Amino acid sequence: MKLIIQIPCFNEAQVLPKTLSQLPRHMEGFDQVEILVIDDGSKDDTANVARTSGADHIVHLARHLGLAQAFSRGLDASLRLGADVIVNTDADNQYRAEDIQKLVQPILNREAEMVIGDRGVRKVTHFPAHKRALQTLGSRVVSATAGFNIPDATSGFRAITREVALETMVLSNYSYTLETLIQAGARKVRVSFVPIETNPPERPSRLFHNIRTYLVNSSVTIMRSFTMYRALRIFTVISAIMILAGVLIGVRFIYFYLNGQGGGMIQSLILAAVFLIVGFVTFLIGLIADLVSFNRKILEEVLYRLRKQDSMQSAESQDPPLS
Repeated sequence: MKLIIQIPCFNEAQVLPKTLSQLPRHMEGFDQVEILVIDDGSKDDTANVARTSGADHIVHLARHLGLAQAFSRGLDASLRLGADVIVNTDADNQYRAEDIQKLVQPILNREAEMVIGDRGVRKVTHFPAHKRALQTLGSRVVSATAGFNIPDATSGFRAITREVALETMVLSNYSYTLETLIQAGARKVRVSFVPIETNPPERPSRLFHNIRTYLVNSSVTIMRSFTMYRALRIFTVISAIMILAGVLIGVRFIYFYLNGQGGGMIQSLILAAVFLIVGFVTFLIGLIADLVSFNRKILEEVLYRLRKQDSMQSAESQDPPLS
């Protein structure tokens, strides 16, 4: 069994040595533990620092693609390196290395396929009050979207099996945390949460610049993911509400018309027609969105097969795929 601990990095030359020095090199349940650093187009000396600080593998991205894409590239590289379990952690030393064993244990016990470190965001004292409130609210929204209880939706400290990594497809440019949880819910992946501790912050968060940016990016990610997997349900509900409103207004017009009072109700007739047309068009949009969603499932299956074939070829050739 091989465990790979992957760390997406962007300009982390100062903090990275401390983070790498605390990561375990041996762990119960695994024959091999390796460290993979994804250098997301850093402009400082992140790649060289990672190499001299003990990273086993380094993926260097030619330009800055963002956290979500760095995470996804890390999964691809970990699969090619033959990982059976992949742990993702942050370069800023937010998460405690000793909690990695707690993170992988449910997978080793075959109780889960994805395990998320629950920071207990309501009680993290070094989080500002507004950040705690927003992350708590966000977790509730993602829980409703994914279909299972999620206490800490934005935690990047997570472990996943090889099979789940093969199936994961990240499209967001902002963050992978929300999208992958909604995707896991749609795929009925067994997800567990384990309580973890966090270290004091080494630097300000780069994802949580301000409330407006956080809300906009998170909302877009949630809506896109939910629509992608449950498009027909969403548009059918909206369509049904529109059509029902149109029917009720139309019935009201007919009632007054039959009673000889329809002459002054022409606005109701127009409004009923508008609601009915919009409702019908919304349902057609839902059908189209459902076809797009089905197309994504096909793409996910293609990606799964390509990743599996690529990882098998890398294992057979034993060529180092990374710098």
